[in-house]
Amino acid sequence: MPILNYTTSITAIKTAGEVQTRLAKHGALSVSTIYGDGQPIGIAFTVETQFGPRDFQLPANAAGVQATLKRQKVSRSLQTPEQAQRVAWRILKDWVEAQLAIIEAGMVTLDEVMLPYMVTATGLTLTQAYQSSAPMRLALEGGSHA
Repeated sequence: MPILNYTTSITAIKTAGEVQTRLAKHGALSVSTIYGDGQPIGIAFTVETQFGPRDFQLPANAAGVQATLKRQKVSRSLQTPEQAQRVAWRILKDWVEAQLAIIEAGMVTLDEVMLPYMVTATGLTLTQAYQSSAPMRLALEGGSHA
């Protein structure tokens, strides 16, 4: 079965705007689109948490989506970088909507759901810091593994 939204024709810019609107309606203090080479590659936003305002960054990994489209052997016309970008943004939008629904239902808080994407003092997300730093991994894993 092909990846979710693989036939979308909705532009990445339009979808990024939809994501921004949803985050703003759910209490984000600020929301912006992150660009790379003139194309939207992620969303940055700030929310108030019990520990004060926190910044988060959500990636729209079009390269990963394109690799999946190729691996799944969807039609060649749907394997382009442009299509991968559209698909990545639609998937991100759907994921944000699902996360906001469980937050709204009182099942979790926004900072619980978004913790991997919280920006650390170094400017990396928590996930990026974890992946790039042995001391960070040890701290989060609760010690060394002999």
